[in-house]
Amino acid sequence: MTTMDHQANKQLSGEVVQVVSFHLGSEEYGVDIGQVQEIIRMVEITHVPRAPHFMEGVINLRGQLIPIIDLRTRFGMKRAEATKSTRIVVTEIGTKRVGIVVDSVSEVINIPIENVEPAPEMIAGVGTEYIQGVGKMNDRLIIMLDLTMVMSGEEKQELASLEESLTAR
Repeated sequence: MTTMDHQANKQLSGEVVQVVSFHLGSEEYGVDIGQVQEIIRMVEITHVPRAPHFMEGVINLRGQLIPIIDLRTRFGMKRAEATKSTRIVVTEIGTKRVGIVVDSVSEVINIPIENVEPAPEMIAGVGTEYIQGVGKMNDRLIIMLDLTMVMSGEEKQELASLEESLTAR
């Protein structure tokens, strides 16, 4: 079965993509709910000396150190002060749990698969390596991200090295 046939079958079956939607600035993003382990309120982030440039620091989540990445910084956006709406989306990248800071989490929505378009070349300054597609819901456009692509292979290795040095103490 070709990809097109598979896509056509999905459309006929009425399949939906279940997405956790969140905001960064004025843009609305979404990630497949399967990539989200939990969503927590913003907590104090402990900055780690010599941490990789893409990492804000770590938090202690029920006894486990979780590295934190600010998605605004990652996407080259202006930093924003945390507000009462700021959230940390906990996900797994490779074999590591990682927290991703977002401005706010909106809701879980079901987007019919036929309303998901392939990613255009460039959206809001975010490279297409992160983008799975764009979901259309009524008058909303939701940029669908693949959180596993937020870090490169080299960055994942840097993170693993840092974790080893932190847990060896």
